[in-house]
Amino acid sequence: MNAVDRQESALSEVILSHWRPVANKVAMAEERIRRRLAAIMVADVVGYARLMEADEAGTLAALKDRRRNVLEPIVRSHGGRIVKLMGDGVLVEFGSAVDAVGSALELQARMADANDDVADERRIMLRIGINLGDVIGEGTDVYGEGVNIAARLESLAEPGSICMSQNVYEQVAKKVNGTFEPLGDRQLKNIEAPVRAYLVRPAVVAPSKPAVTSDKPSIAVLPFNNMSGDPAQDYFSDGITEDIITELSRFREIMVIARNSSFALRGKALDAKEVGHRLGADFIVEGSARRAGNRVRVTAQLIDVSSGKHRWAERYDRNLEDIFAVQDEVVSMIVGTLVGRVASTRAEQSGRKPPQLWAAHDHFLQGRERSIRFDSEAAAQFLRRAIELDSAHAQAHAWLAGVAYVLHSDHGRREDLEEGLRAAQTAVRLDPLDSNGHRQLGLIYSKMRQYELGGIHLDRAVALNPNDVYASTFRGLWLAFTGRGEEALRSLEADLRRDPFPPAWYWGCRGVAFLQLRRHAEALEAFQHIDHLWHWWLPCYIASCQARLGKIDQAKQSAADVLRLKPDFAIADFERSEWWRDPADLEHITHGMRMAGLK
Repeated sequence: MNAVDRQESALSEVILSHWRPVANKVAMAEERIRRRLAAIMVADVVGYARLMEADEAGTLAALKDRRRNVLEPIVRSHGGRIVKLMGDGVLVEFGSAVDAVGSALELQARMADANDDVADERRIMLRIGINLGDVIGEGTDVYGEGVNIAARLESLAEPGSICMSQNVYEQVAKKVNGTFEPLGDRQLKNIEAPVRAYLVRPAVVAPSKPAVTSDKPSIAVLPFNNMSGDPAQDYFSDGITEDIITELSRFREIMVIARNSSFALRGKALDAKEVGHRLGADFIVEGSARRAGNRVRVTAQLIDVSSGKHRWAERYDRNLEDIFAVQDEVVSMIVGTLVGRVASTRAEQSGRKPPQLWAAHDHFLQGRERSIRFDSEAAAQFLRRAIELDSAHAQAHAWLAGVAYVLHSDHGRREDLEEGLRAAQTAVRLDPLDSNGHRQLGLIYSKMRQYELGGIHLDRAVALNPNDVYASTFRGLWLAFTGRGEEALRSLEADLRRDPFPPAWYWGCRGVAFLQLRRHAEALEAFQHIDHLWHWWLPCYIASCQARLGKIDQAKQSAADVLRLKPDFAIADFERSEWWRDPADLEHITHGMRMAGLK
């Protein structure tokens, strides 16, 4: 190298020494910009090589069909993005761990359904791994350790199951309907630190559709849209929806999906087939309501899930006082379309009379809406006013009885229980064929420790309306409280098949049934489905379970939740509120509460 070359080389090195740190910083900044937190799902076909060897064309066609009709709609409905297909696998990105696990659980369930009529050796099954961590985006692709861990976890999953990291578990444990099996710390290939892993499966293996006979069509009534432009009127459109569900439920010829499951899909952009699959419904009712002054416009349509076609549609422009006649006509047309006959009048349907005053029914709707939101004091005020305006409003009496039951649990006031008894007895007298009145009377009698009378009315509620999941769920609670935990669980399992998105208190009833059988881990798992502690008795049960399982630190935290919700709590409050028939059952639970530090 001559002198000139050496000078140029030295100059280049000086320049690079100045600019190399700058370039590195720019590269690091670009990488930071591309980094993001994401939930990554990796799915892989089990035995792909074997399937291809046996029938390459058939396997590829089946995979294409599953991708188009199963994978893509599920990922889309959970807000995910398919990053890439990898021959026998797929990489999907989600914005949250809950969406990723919900999607994976639904995907595994749908894959199992699709395999029902397929020979064992031709079944397409998936292993799924999910991780929550940093990823680096490059165009539409993602990579990084967050992706690598998800891929390694997939290899730990059993066919048909899901394996997730601790990061994911912490986000979803109380928010998804699954059972979790800890696998401990695992050393994953090319991952430096051990990763704590969990297997997750659906909590209850249920068919994709409720177990109904072939001549008994199933129907879901979706929440009617409030078209008034005023969110304060949601209670009105919801009230129309719930009334239609109630009236349809009276017909034994059809299977009606429970209110809570239908309302769980509010606001989701799903087509009729997807809604039908999620709810196990053959038909869907949807509609809207617009209230303006003394006028109301209601639209309703009946959709056949299998074809996506409308079987019936109508629009009603009526005076507000005629809303009950509109509801009757909607119900009559639906029943006539589905079972080949048209119901004639409300009296023939249920034996109950429409409210005499619209103002009374409006107060009832607002009271019912607040009761569902656990605003019991406000609910009681609206329902009492409805009864003042129309003393023959049977449903107002029935719902007031339910609110009084909750208020007695809250405060222990004897007058609440007495008001509940009067209201429930009046509801049954006004409408002896209504399931709700008998359900509320059964619960009030049970709370008064009149167990036989309570059981009679709860049995009557179920017999009057087999579609009323609320009635059968509370009868399951009665079975648990009276020492018949195994029967309670069988009943509650059936309820979950008919109501795939049950309300939070369903899991409370299920936890109580497991507790009666001293199955503390399963009880705790049921309680953990509840993500909002709406009442102080719930953390009492949770604390007892945790203490019995030796999880004292967690039990003490649950005990603190009790005192946060009820600062003056004493175990005597629990003993008064919860109506266990066998003192040994009650003592077993309260002993666990004392272990948690409650007094």
